[in-house]
Amino acid sequence: QVQLVESGGGIVQAGDSLKLSCTASGHTFRNSAMGWFRQALGKEREFVATISWTGTASYYAGSVKGRFFITREYGSNTVQLQMNSLKPEDTAVYYCAARAIGNMGITENLGGYEYWGQGTQVTVSS
Repeated sequence: QVQLVESGGGIVQAGDSLKLSCTASGHTFRNSAMGWFRQALGKEREFVATISWTGTASYYAGSVKGRFFITREYGSNTVQLQMNSLKPEDTAVYYCAARAIGNMGITENLGGYEYWGQGTQVTVSS
């Protein structure tokens, strides 16, 4: 059974940094792209960042570009999201996602991800 488990969420102040981590188990995702999405209260889930299976290609939502950084070692089942200069509008539940086994391409499309974690809450106070 495939499981994605996120960790690292918490409550921080505006301007602080936080690092999220996600580890997949139950299958190897060495050939699959992975990503992060978030969902604020009362809003739809939105794309944050994605990274290729090699860890060499990544893509970010405009709202986080330059502040958030997604990393992954080559072929690893673990992906991390370093979040800097956090803003109150970054407050949301953050979800880790993985594409279907062997699907190497990165995408911002929510429907392109087959496996999801349970989410971790990030709250940024002003």
